[in-house]
Amino acid sequence: MSDTLRHGLFHQSLCRPTILEHQSKTNSQGLFIKALFHASPSKQGTVQLSKALIPTTYRKNSLKVEKTNIIKGRRMVSVVPRAVLTTDPAFELSRKCILDGNSELQFGISAPTQGKGFQINIQVTNSSDSLVLHWGGIPYGKKSWVLPSCRPNGTKLYKNRALRSPFLKSGSDSFLKIEITDPQIEAIEFLIFDEARNKWFKDNGDNFRVQLVRSDKQSSVVSVPEELVQLQAYMRWERKGKQLYTPEQEKEEYEAARAELLDEIVRGASVEKIRARLAKSDDKYETKETNVPESKRKIPDDLIQIQAFIRWEKAGKPNYSPDEQLKEFEEARQELLAELDKGTSIDEIRKKIVKGDIQTKVSKQLGKKKYFSSERIKRKETDFMHLLNKFAPKSVKEKVSVPPEHPTAVEIFLNAKEKQDGGSILNKSVFKIGDKELQVIVTKPSGRTKIYLATDLRGPLTLHWALSRKAGEWVEPPRSSMPQGSVSLDKACETQFTESYSGEPPCQVQSLDIEIGDENFVGMPFVLLSSGNWIKNNGSDFYIDFGVGSKKVKKVAGDGKGTAKALLDKIAAMESEAQKSFMHRFNIASDLLEWAKDAKELGLAGIFVWMRFMATRQLIWNKNYNVKPREISKAQDRLTDLLQNVYISYPQYREILRMILSTVGRGGEGDVGQRIRDEILLIQRNNDCKGGMMEEWHQKLHNNTSPDDVVICQALIDYIKNDFNVKAYWKTLNSNGITKERLLSYDRGIHSEPNFRRDQKDGLLRDLEHYRRTLKAVHSGADLESAITKCLGYRDEGQDFMVGVQINPVPGLPSGFPELLRFVLDHVEDKNVEPLLEGLLEAREQLRPLLLKSRDRLKDLLFLDIALDSMVRTATERGYEELNNAEPDKLMYFISLVLENLALSSDNNEDLVYCLKGWNHALRMSKRRDDHWALFAKSVLDRTRLALSSKAELYHRVLQPSAEYLGLLLGVDQWAVEIFTEEIIRAGSAASLSQLLSRLDPVLRKTANLGSWQIISPVETAGYVVVVDELLSVQNKSYGQPTILIARSVKGEEEIPDGTVAVLTPDMPDVLSHVSVRARNSKVCFATCFDPNILSDLQAKKGKLLSLKPTSADVVYSEVKDSELLMTSSTSMQEDGSSPSLTLVRKQFCGRYAISSEEFTSEMVGAKSRNIAYLKGKVPAWLGIPTSVALPFGVFEKVLSDSSNKAVADTLQFLKKRLSQGEFSALGEIRRAVLQLVAPLQLVRELKSKMQSSRMPWPGDEGEQRWDQAWMAIKKVWSSKWNERAYFSTRKVNLDHDYLCMAVLVQEIISADYAFVIHTSNPSSGDSSEIYAEVVKGLGETLVGAYPGRALSFVCKKSDLNSPKLLGYPSKPIGLFIRRSIIFRSDSNGEDLEGYAGAGLYDSVPMDEEEEVVLDYSSDSLITDGNFRHSILSSIARAGTTIEELYRSPQDIEGVVRDGKIYVVQTRPQM
Repeated sequence: MSDTLRHGLFHQSLCRPTILEHQSKTNSQGLFIKALFHASPSKQGTVQLSKALIPTTYRKNSLKVEKTNIIKGRRMVSVVPRAVLTTDPAFELSRKCILDGNSELQFGISAPTQGKGFQINIQVTNSSDSLVLHWGGIPYGKKSWVLPSCRPNGTKLYKNRALRSPFLKSGSDSFLKIEITDPQIEAIEFLIFDEARNKWFKDNGDNFRVQLVRSDKQSSVVSVPEELVQLQAYMRWERKGKQLYTPEQEKEEYEAARAELLDEIVRGASVEKIRARLAKSDDKYETKETNVPESKRKIPDDLIQIQAFIRWEKAGKPNYSPDEQLKEFEEARQELLAELDKGTSIDEIRKKIVKGDIQTKVSKQLGKKKYFSSERIKRKETDFMHLLNKFAPKSVKEKVSVPPEHPTAVEIFLNAKEKQDGGSILNKSVFKIGDKELQVIVTKPSGRTKIYLATDLRGPLTLHWALSRKAGEWVEPPRSSMPQGSVSLDKACETQFTESYSGEPPCQVQSLDIEIGDENFVGMPFVLLSSGNWIKNNGSDFYIDFGVGSKKVKKVAGDGKGTAKALLDKIAAMESEAQKSFMHRFNIASDLLEWAKDAKELGLAGIFVWMRFMATRQLIWNKNYNVKPREISKAQDRLTDLLQNVYISYPQYREILRMILSTVGRGGEGDVGQRIRDEILLIQRNNDCKGGMMEEWHQKLHNNTSPDDVVICQALIDYIKNDFNVKAYWKTLNSNGITKERLLSYDRGIHSEPNFRRDQKDGLLRDLEHYRRTLKAVHSGADLESAITKCLGYRDEGQDFMVGVQINPVPGLPSGFPELLRFVLDHVEDKNVEPLLEGLLEAREQLRPLLLKSRDRLKDLLFLDIALDSMVRTATERGYEELNNAEPDKLMYFISLVLENLALSSDNNEDLVYCLKGWNHALRMSKRRDDHWALFAKSVLDRTRLALSSKAELYHRVLQPSAEYLGLLLGVDQWAVEIFTEEIIRAGSAASLSQLLSRLDPVLRKTANLGSWQIISPVETAGYVVVVDELLSVQNKSYGQPTILIARSVKGEEEIPDGTVAVLTPDMPDVLSHVSVRARNSKVCFATCFDPNILSDLQAKKGKLLSLKPTSADVVYSEVKDSELLMTSSTSMQEDGSSPSLTLVRKQFCGRYAISSEEFTSEMVGAKSRNIAYLKGKVPAWLGIPTSVALPFGVFEKVLSDSSNKAVADTLQFLKKRLSQGEFSALGEIRRAVLQLVAPLQLVRELKSKMQSSRMPWPGDEGEQRWDQAWMAIKKVWSSKWNERAYFSTRKVNLDHDYLCMAVLVQEIISADYAFVIHTSNPSSGDSSEIYAEVVKGLGETLVGAYPGRALSFVCKKSDLNSPKLLGYPSKPIGLFIRRSIIFRSDSNGEDLEGYAGAGLYDSVPMDEEEEVVLDYSSDSLITDGNFRHSILSSIARAGTTIEELYRSPQDIEGVVRDGKIYVVQTRPQM
C-alpha cells in the first residue's frame, strides 16, 4: 500500500476540488482540517510518505491528503459545515457559521470554572428574541439522545426526547451556556429553533454536534498519533470501494475515523493495540500490491514530474481539472514504463528528457505549488445574449413642475450688447449674489477686448478692478482702458456702475463697459463695493478670463438647451452652501435627487456633472466649516442609499447612476467615519509622532476629511518604504494632483513635511496601512481592495476610546465567489494581465444577476462592480506591452474581454453584445484556419468602432450641454469644461478598446490583403488640400480653385461641393451610396483611407497643392508646383469651368390619376417605372419582378389645382416666390404645405381600381386609417421635390426646377431577407467583365441611405458566375424590416437625364414605418454558412448579367432576396 500511495500522491494538486486551478478552496466558516496522513518513520510497514507531506484528495483510485499549516504562505483546505469539535482543556475551541442573513452562530467549549465536565458557550449574533436550543446528549457507543441532568434555567422537556433551553438576549445577540457533567456523555447534538418565525436552523441539513472527551480519558486520546487516524480513514475509504468523495464527505470520513479510534480507547483498547491492528491491515494491503511490476517502483518521481511537465507544455499549458491532472501523471508514468520495457535504462531516459533548464522550470512550479496548471480561473461557459440590456433611455425634455423661465433683464441687456458687438464671445460667466446675479461677457471685435458687466443688484455699486498678465495678478489698468469717472488706486481702479432699464416691462439693470487695447492682458480680477460692504465670489476675488489662446466659448453654452436647466440653476444657487463641507454637498445632492429623477436622464446627467466637477477638484471641498468624519460618512451613506433605490426603480438609467456612484465615496454608518477621527490619535500615540506634519494632518482630519486623505496616507507609506525619502512622499502626492499649494489651502493647512525616526518604521507602516483601509472605506467606493473587503466582511477591534467595526459578509454571494475575488486580489499586480482580466470578467459576470434586483446591501455590490470595471481598464493598459508582438488571436481575445466589460457597464448594449459575438466567431474562424477569418474580423472591427463612436456621441449629447451650462454657472475652468465628455470616455473601457482596435487594424488589413485604401472613384487629379470635419457642412459650398477635401465624416447622402476634385476620408460610405455614385459621375476622385498615419500626413499638407494618382488599391500622392496644376488636372476638370447645358420638358397631366404597368410611357412616367414594366415577362421565371402601378406625371399639379386645395396652392405660390428671392428656409415650409393636400375622390377611385385589377392589396380594405397612411406617403414623395439636396442639385446644372415633374411608382413591398445593389460593370476598377454588388440584411434603404457601416461586397466574373469573390463582410449595425406593405417610389423626369445624376435625390416612402433591428451577424446564414452564401451571391450575379443582356448596356440594379428567390425592384443605366 505504501508504494501505491506514494506514487498516487506525489503531485500536490492532482485532485484538489477547486474553482481556481492554483488555489485551494476556503468556505465561509473558515474551518480547516489537518492532513489525513503523516509520515511515520518509526514504524516499519506503516504508510511512508515524503517529508513534504504531499496533500491529495480522495479521487477515483487515489486519496488526497491535506496537511494544513497556519504558517503564512501554506495552503488550506476548505471544509463545509458538519464539523465535529474535539475538546482540549488547554484551549477553548470555537466554531462560526452563518445561520441566516447577517446572523452568525458561534460556539466553543472550555472547562467550567468549578468541578468536572465541560462548559459549552453558544452565541447567535444579530438574532431575534425568540430563539431556543433544541438539544440532547450522545452516550458512548450509541446514537440516540439522552437528557443530561444539568440544565440551564428555563429548560423544558420536549416529548421526553429532547430539551429546549431559551437563549438570553443581550443587545442584538443571544447567549446560552450549558454544563455537561454526566460521565457517559461523549457529545451533544442540537438544533436552533426560532419560535416566532417557526423556523429551524440546522448544520447542512443535520444536527449540530459538539464532541466531548472526558478528562480522565484525555491523556489517552491526546496520545493517539495522527498517522493512526489517517490510516483508519484510508481503510474506511478502501472498504467503501475507493469512492469519489466531495470535500464534505472527506471531512465526515476523517472525523468518523477519529471517532472510531476514540470509541476503541473508551472501551479500553491501548494505542499500541490499535497500532498493531492497523499495521496488520497495512500488511494485508501491501500483499495486494505484490504483483505490481517491479519496474513501476523503479521510476524516480522527479522523472515522472519532468515527463508530465513536457506533456503539459506540448498540450499548450491547458488548465487541467484535478482528475485530468491525475490522469496526466499516470500517462507520464506509462510512457516511461514503455521506455523501460523497450530496454532503455533509467539513466538513458534521464539523459533524453532532462535537457536545458527543464529541471529548473519543474522545480519552480513545484516550489510555487502551482503544478503545471496555469494561474488562471476556468471561466464558465456563457451565452453572451444574457448580457443583453435594452433599457435605452430616450432623451427627453425636462418635465418638472417649475414655471417657464423668461430671459431676465440682465440677459436681455447683455444679449443686446452681444448683437451690437457682432464678435464671437470669448467668455461668458454668471455669478450668483444671493437672489441676484452678475453676468459678464467678453468679446474681441477688431482686436480690442471688450468686457460687459450687468447686474440686477440695487443701490450704488462700485467695481474695484484690475488687469492680469497672468492669472491671479493685480495690475493697475492703463488710463486708456479706464471708463470715464474711474479713480486710479494702487494696483487697482474703481469705477461706478451706471443704471439703465431693460426688458418688458422695463427692469433696472446696473451695467459697465470696459474696453482694453492689445496690452497682452489675460484676465480681470475684481470685487464689488455696495453700501460700504465688499462683495466677493464665495470668499474669493471674482475673475474673468479673456480666453486668450483658448478656444472660444460658444454663444449657446449659457442658454441651457439640452439640459435640466432649472435643476442646474438650483445647483448653482446652492453651491456656496455645498462648499462648506462634503457633508453639506452630499446632503444637498440627496435633497435634489428626487428632482433629478423627475427630470429623467438629463436630471441625472446634471447631478453627475456636478459630482464630477467635485471629484476632479474643480469645486471647493471645504470652506470655513468644521465637520466630523462620521457626519460626512453618514451623508455619503444617505446619498448612496438613495442612488441605490433609483438604480432599482429606473433600470434605464443604471449606467449614469453607476457613473454618479463612482464619484462618491461609499460612506457608512457613524462607526466607520468616527474611526477616521479616533484612529489617527492612536497612530500618533502608539508611534510617538504627535507633532509636526502628523499633528497638522490630524487637525485637518478632525476638521474635514476628504479623498485627499487617502492619497496623503499612501504618500506617507511610500515615504517610509523608500527609506524615509521625502521625494517619494511628494511623488505620490503630485502624481495624484496634490501640490504643496493644495496642502496649504486646507482650512487646517499642512505646512510641514514628514520627519519620522527609523525606530518608528515598523509600527507606522503597520498602523498607516490599516488606517488607509479605514479611509478608503469612507472615501474610495470604487477602490478594488476596499470594495472586496466590504463585500466579504471584516472586523476591526476597538482600542481604548476608538470604536470597533464589524462588517458582515454580503449574504447570498454565488458559490466560489469569495475565492474568485481572492484570486483577483492575488493577481492584481501581475505583469501578465490576461488571467487577471479573465478573473475580473468572471467576477462581473457572476455579480451581474445580483445587481438586477432589489436586495440587501446592493450598493456594496455596485461599488464592487464599479471597482472591477475600473480595474479592467487599468489592467488592459498595463497589458499593452504584452501585446506588442502578440499574434492576432491574442489581440482579438483581449478585445473580446474589454468589449465584454464595456457591455456589462452599458445600458443599451445590444450592438456591443452582437459585436462581442462577432469577435468570438472571428476567433473560431481563425482557429479553424478559415480563409476569410481576417476579412470577417475586419468587418467586426469596423462595426465595433461604429459602436464606440455612437457611445461617444451619446455621452456628448447627454453630458456636454450640462457640463457647459453648469460649468459656466460655477466658474469652472474652461479647459475642464471643454474636455469634460472626452475625459469621461477616456476613463472607461471604450478608450482602451479603441486602442486595441487600432493595434489590430493594420494586422487584419495586411492579412486580408486590403491595403491602406479603398478606391471608390479612381480619377487622377490635382488640387489644393482643404481639411473639413464633415462633408455635409460644406456640401453647398463652391470652391474657386481645384480642391482636395480631407473629410473626417462622410455619411453617404451628401453632395460633392463645386470645385472639388477629390474627397479622401477615413469614413466608410458604401461604394454604391449616393455620394459614391456622384463622385464617379462627376469624375471626382473618391477614396477611403484606413491608415491613420497616411491620413495625418495628408491633413498636415493643408493648403498645399497635391497630385493624386489612384491605383486599384492605393493612392499615390505628391506635392506639385502651381505651374503643373493645369496639366495634371486637365483630365478631371473642364477648362472653361462651365456647367453642362441640360433642359427639362414640362410634363402634362394625361387625364388619368392612376395607370397600370402596361400603360407606362415616357410621357406619363419616368425611366424607373418603364424599366420595371419592360422586364415583366422577359426575365426567366426564377427572377421575380414585383407588380406595379403608378400615379403619372401631372397628377400632383392636378391635385394642387383642385378647389379643395386652393389654400395650399396659394401658400405654395407665396413660398415659391420667397424661394426665388433666395430665402432657402422656404424649402422646409413648402414640404410641410404639400403634406396638407386633400385627395380628390376621383384619384382614390382610380388608384383603387388599378391596384385591385393588378392584384395588389388596396390599403383602404384595412380601414380608412390605412388609406390615410398611403396618401401621406404619396404626398411625401411629391414634397421631396423640394428637399435641399435635390433643389441645389438642379441649380448647379441650371435646370429649371419648376419643370421637374414627379410620377409615383406604386409597388407591393417584398418583405426581404436581404437587399442588394448591382453594378454590372465594376465601378471601382472600370472592368466591364466583372460585376460588383453589395448586399445588406433587410430592406435596401440601409444600403442606399446614409446608414453607417459597410455592406457585404463581392465581385464576380461574367464568364464564371459560379465563382463570386467576397471582398468584405458587412459591418452595418442596423437592418430595416417591415410588415407586408406598399412602397411609393419617386420617379421624376430628371432622375435619368443624361449628364445629370438625379438618381437617389428624391424620396421613396413606404406606407408603414420600417422597424430598425440591431443585427446579429454571428447567427446569419449568409455569414456563417459558406454554401448558402455562395448560392445567394451566384444568384445575384446571374440576375445582373441577365438584365444587362436584356438592355445591352451596364445596369444599376436594385433587388431583394426572399426565401432564397431573387427579385428585381428597379433598374437604370449605370452612370
